[in-house]
Parts: sequence; C-alpha cells; structure tokens
Amino acid sequence: MFSRLYRGTVLSIALLLSACTGAAAPSPTPTPSPAPTAAPSATPQIVSIQPTATPFPESMTRLDLSGEIIIDGSSTVYPITELAMQQFAAVAPRVTIQLGVSGTGGGFKKFCAGITDISNASRPIKPDESDTCRANGIAFVEIPVAFDGISVIINRDNTWAQCMTVDDLKRMWAPESEGSVTTWRQIRSDWPDQPFKLYAPGVDSGTHDYFTAAIVGKEDASRNDYIGSEDDYVLMQRVIEDAQGIAYVGYAYYQEYADKVGVVAVDAGQGCVSPSLTTITEGTYTPLSRPLFIYVRADRLDRPAMLAFVEFYINRAEQLVQDARYIPLPQRAYELVQQRVDRRVTGSIFDKPVPVGVSIDELLMLEGQ
Repeated sequence: MFSRLYRGTVLSIALLLSACTGAAAPSPTPTPSPAPTAAPSATPQIVSIQPTATPFPESMTRLDLSGEIIIDGSSTVYPITELAMQQFAAVAPRVTIQLGVSGTGGGFKKFCAGITDISNASRPIKPDESDTCRANGIAFVEIPVAFDGISVIINRDNTWAQCMTVDDLKRMWAPESEGSVTTWRQIRSDWPDQPFKLYAPGVDSGTHDYFTAAIVGKEDASRNDYIGSEDDYVLMQRVIEDAQGIAYVGYAYYQEYADKVGVVAVDAGQGCVSPSLTTITEGTYTPLSRPLFIYVRADRLDRPAMLAFVEFYINRAEQLVQDARYIPLPQRAYELVQQRVDRRVTGSIFDKPVPVGVSIDELLMLEGQ
C-alpha cells in the first residue's frame, strides 16, 4: 500500500510542480505518541556556515548581497542544505546563514511561527501545519530537492538480520509490541535469543512519520521503548557501539558510515532489496523510498540575498544532492521547481489527491517526452 503511495508521490513531483495551490484536504490530526527516551547528546545546535575553499569564478562573487537567512528542520535534508550554504558563502560572503536541526515537525513549528526563512523537510507539509502557516500569514513555496531511501542499520557484528520483511519490521516497531516483543528470536525463530535495542528519530522527525506510515501502516504509530534523537549522527554512533542495536536513518547517513555499520535489505514481497542509488531511483526499494524538500517563505523571496540563495540551491541541486550521497531528481523536475519560484506558486502539491501507479523509471521516460 505504501509503495503505491510513494510512487504517486514521485509522479506528482513531475506532473504537479507547476500547478497552483489548492485547498488542503481535510485530514485527522495524528494522536501524539508519548515521548521516547531521549539520547543525552542529541540537543540540536545552530551553526553558522563559513565559506569553504570551493573555487568559483570571480565573476560570480556577489558582494552586493547582504542579510541573514535562518534555516531549520530535517536532519535528513541537512547535508544537502549545508553544502548549498557552504558554497553560497564562497560567492556571497556578506550573507549570514544559520542552520538548525530540530526535525521536520520541529522545523515546521518554527517556520509557521515566523522564526525561520527556510524549512528542511523529509516529508510533505501536513494539512494542519499548512493551516497554521496560513493562520499566521505565512505563504510558502514547496521545493522537492532529492530522493531518499530510509535505511535500516544494524551493528557490523549482526550476521543474522541481513534481510527483514515488512512484517518483521512491523512486529519489531508496532505499538502493541512494546514490552512483549523484545528479542531477535521473537522476530524469527532461528535468530538469537538476545534482546534487541531500538534507536530511532524522535517524534518531531519526518523520517519517524514516514517510517511508521510505511511499515506500521499508520503515521506516528510506534512503540515508545526506544532511544530517540533528532540527530542521525547520534543514532549511527549508538548502533556502532551496540552489538544488538538497530535503527533507521536517511540514506546519506548510512552511506557515510557504510564501512562501520550493516544495512538490512527489505523484502516487501518481491525479495530482499538493499537501499542503493539504483534501487531508490528505480523504485524497487520499497516501501522506504521518498522525496525530500525545502520550504521557502514566499515573502522572503523579495529579498535579493534570499532569492539568490534559493536560485543557487536549485541550479546546483543535482551536484549538491550527489555530493550529499542522495539521489537527484530528474533535470526536468528542477526546471519546474525554478518556475514555481519565478511565479511564486505557493502551497503544497500534496494538498490534493496524489496519482498512483507510476514507477521512477516510468517517470523519467514521461519527462523525456
């Protein structure tokens, strides 16, 4: 079911990017889950991005630009935006850019309260979040930037959980498993009779939202006896240190630590498939492939520094995304994104029903016509 949702999400990026905003479809607000145990070192930090040694032609230098841009949100999208900011700082050194990490949900709270200018997001904005933005007079331009495949990681010493079915993962993470399903053997009878240790993004994370919807079948439906963090680096370190640990993170974080952790292939009914550039692009890594976004305040685009940064980000998105170890969108999608910025098209393309049934490769063929 969620595989079809993902495919429809991908199709909508190409077919609806240039569409005007529509009214948000009513959607029930998910019931909040109790807060999981917090990882002690997961306190989000705001950092100022300094210029890097990235060479750019002197003609690109924009000393006429100045001002401040504040960005927060998803730790999954963080690596892409960080690279964009570092490179932009080399072109426009008088523009101050700040970056925070508080998860997709936490980022939208700040964005819709008028605290930030751009919100990194690993899922589309929810109708209730759009309503909050609208109530506060904040219009936004939604910009898809990349594809991701949520990666289930294990300790390098784990030799048994090399592949798990969607049902295995659901049994491990479902709310009703809390306190009753606690060992590997309870997932599969031939696995060790040892307790597993769960690590995961916190409830403000878009990765948490997407994983629970895809695996458990309902957004935010998760057991709560896990150690949570909005910082994927913290989750990686926990699994590296814990022989019984298992977590789920963005694909870029797995790629960065691929020599230090193992990854679980996921069987959604078509055999074991590991996350990779090919499987995520082709849509065979299901149901954990997804698009990534930035959301930009429309009124801030009237500021020269802000508009220059957003255009810089879009124009270099393909290379930025590859350097950050994610998967770029088709070039046509970036062209449509730039058109949305040029026309100041506001609102979310996901407020409307999403077409289903078109895979990534079919999408690429459609865009080539």
